Amino acid sequence: MNLLVATEFPPNASGGGPAVVRQMLKNWPVENLSWWSCLPDVQDQFGQCVRKHWCAVIPWKCYPYRKWTSLKSAFLESLWTPYAARHLRRTLQGLKPDIVWVIPHDWSIPPLARALAGKWQRYHVTVQDYVDVHDNRRRFGFDRCKHMAAMADWLYADATTRDATSYPMIADLRARTGADAAQMLHAGLEAEDFEYLAKGNGRPANTIHIGYAGTILVEEVFELFVSALESVRSALPKRVELHLFGAHSYAKRRWFNREWMVENGNLREPELLAKLRNCDWAFAPMALTDNDPRYNRFSFPTKFITYLAAGLPVITLGHPESSVMKMAARYDVGLTTSTGDSRTLSEQLRAALNDPSPWNSHGKEIIRCARTEFDAERMRRTLHDCFQKCAAKG
Repeated sequence: MNLLVATEFPPNASGGGPAVVRQMLKNWPVENLSWWSCLPDVQDQFGQCVRKHWCAVIPWKCYPYRKWTSLKSAFLESLWTPYAARHLRRTLQGLKPDIVWVIPHDWSIPPLARALAGKWQRYHVTVQDYVDVHDNRRRFGFDRCKHMAAMADWLYADATTRDATSYPMIADLRARTGADAAQMLHAGLEAEDFEYLAKGNGRPANTIHIGYAGTILVEEVFELFVSALESVRSALPKRVELHLFGAHSYAKRRWFNREWMVENGNLREPELLAKLRNCDWAFAPMALTDNDPRYNRFSFPTKFITYLAAGLPVITLGHPESSVMKMAARYDVGLTTSTGDSRTLSEQLRAALNDPSPWNSHGKEIIRCARTEFDAERMRRTLHDCFQKCAAKG
């Protein structure tokens, strides 16, 4: 089938969402794969090739990041969106794909809704994140963000087939749109990852390496973790190192300590996985409050699955209603805690990191969680079945 991916990000974007899309497209013939996005592909470090990439470019100075966000958002809504919708319609008319895979992310939502409304029925939707999360309501405007969220819901309900990133998100979308999902679609473990886990990951070492992958979204929780870990380092039987992997540098943060923290930069997925497999533990934080419930309760950090693929017990810290905390509580994959008290967290970390063989303690549950929830080949088959249904309907 000729497939067109339509979303905000380009084929080789950083982050968990783009990584999931690339994994689900594994072995898809390049000659049958095209891409439409709002942001240009400025790098090819992740190796995702496409037959052609169409881009209705948002000028980088016009994207509402920090300054003049209201003015920039108004420009995108009133001038750029009509242009981008026409651009997408022309792309669809010229390419005539068998199936469109729609990932409604931030500013791709308005042109996607305009271009697909009643005109293009053969599409599958994957909801990775809600638009009204983090600081988007302030940056894009509360009413505008609310309208974009409604458009994303319409895209989900109108699609031929659909999926979403977590069980709580699927339930929430079902309750609000009446449409069900084919599966929870997220990053997954490949056959070679399960083979690696079957061999065990109990490596003896003189240092306890803790890995963290990706952008730090809840820095106050990360700082709490660092402070608690700092207070027990000297009481642990081995030296502790915290290894950061990602596109952003945190070396100038007040909590960063070069004595036991290492920045490893932004790595391609295979290299990141190899580096994480040299660690002993991993850290997955979410907000401890419920101030941003649309993200906290419904989104699911890709890093958690990457940690499982690396065979790492996970230190999961966050609000008990968050999706990742519920998953970690379902399986004994490491230390799971919701405490905001530094002293209590210190004691919990001391007990966990004193375990001479964390893999022996948590390995079976890591494998059970990965096999039950995050089998990449099973998810890929289900997704491709959805594509077939869409193409057949067209």
